[in-house]
Amino acid sequence: MKKIEAVIRPTKLEPLKEALDAIDVRGMTVYEVMGRGMQKGQTQYYRGQAHFKDLLEKMKIEIVCADERVDKIIGTIIEVCKTGKAGDGKIFIYPVEKIIRIRTGESGDPAI
Repeated sequence: MKKIEAVIRPTKLEPLKEALDAIDVRGMTVYEVMGRGMQKGQTQYYRGQAHFKDLLEKMKIEIVCADERVDKIIGTIIEVCKTGKAGDGKIFIYPVEKIIRIRTGESGDPAI
């Protein structure tokens, strides 16, 4: 099993949820996060005053899946979230040792 973490633009969350639903990925955890990278921040204006913001709003999605589903999920994330500009985000993949569904006590793939 693997855990996929993707940090994406907030505007891409809804299209990504729809695309993941289309490939039968329903379980995910979503966080509102802030970060910076190649995008290097942006200047915003409030009441005519310029304010530089170096930590930008992002969304972090976590999905745990069977090993054989990883490539399809990653391909979907890239297809939906890629704009070709700095700030598109990153994808991280980690091994998952064990999963246990609290309600039933199931473990492994059935618990996903």
